[in-house]
Amino acid sequence: MTIRLSQVAVLVEEQASAFEVGAVTEMLGPPHYDVTICAADDRTEMRGGLVARAAAGLDALAGADTVVIPDRPLSTVPGVPVTAALRDAHARGARMIAFGGGVFTLATAGVLDGRRATTHRGLAEDLKAQFPAVRVEADPLFVDDGDVLTAAGSAAALDLGLHVIRTDHGAEAGCAVAKRLAFPVHRDGLQSQSVDRPLPRIRDGSVTPLLTWAQSRLHEPIGVAELAAAAGISVATLHRRFAAQVGVTPLAWLTRGRLLIACRLLERGETRIEVVARRSGLGTASHLRVVMRRELGLTPSAYQRRYAAAAARSADIST
Repeated sequence: MTIRLSQVAVLVEEQASAFEVGAVTEMLGPPHYDVTICAADDRTEMRGGLVARAAAGLDALAGADTVVIPDRPLSTVPGVPVTAALRDAHARGARMIAFGGGVFTLATAGVLDGRRATTHRGLAEDLKAQFPAVRVEADPLFVDDGDVLTAAGSAAALDLGLHVIRTDHGAEAGCAVAKRLAFPVHRDGLQSQSVDRPLPRIRDGSVTPLLTWAQSRLHEPIGVAELAAAAGISVATLHRRFAAQVGVTPLAWLTRGRLLIACRLLERGETRIEVVARRSGLGTASHLRVVMRRELGLTPSAYQRRYAAAAARSADIST
């Protein structure tokens, strides 16, 4: 059975981040995507003196389902052919993704007018000043505004890449890619760029051991009070440490971890909603439905119909 892979075009500009170009080709490649490196010129110098010899020109954007623009310095100014090709691709229905300075390329093309977007925190004021029509959100790691997605820096680009895979192919596929790359399975886009991560002066100042402990117990009825007790600190101190080191509240961290487990169970074919709720730690079927509708906009059954089919297609591709 021949299945058409989703076509991804990575637009390489002058002094683009070689790391991000490589990361995109590694994450958004087979078995789910077919990646093409394209550029306005045959030879494009990237950051660090590396040279990209593009496999295609700007015409690759015309056939892409997703266009990705890695980070580049603000001194790089996209030419008219680049911005015109981006506008045409977006008008045709292509999903647009940009990281860091690459967000400015989308903005120059007019794709971000009236849209929510983020960039690296150090560039946010420049983006606001140069493109007042863009609804800049300076704090999140990444922003998903439907067919336009933007991320802050290189690490956030990985987070957004996993988010795209989960959105397209489900949590199981996202977990598989994260495991292969030895990258954290899930950091929510709403997590702040400005999370303070100092080296703790005392060994128990870090919440990392607590997260490891809790990760293996998400199916149990542990809540914020239990987390604080396990760490030997007050609930107030727990909230402060999560804010400083994780960027979300303890309850949000627990809920999203359990939601990920629930999604994986549904993708694996578990149809008993009560069982999914219990094994994921979300408790009841009604609570599971509330959380999935709030976080994903889907009921458990709708999620399963969508992503169980995607998992089956992935199996067909791999064979």
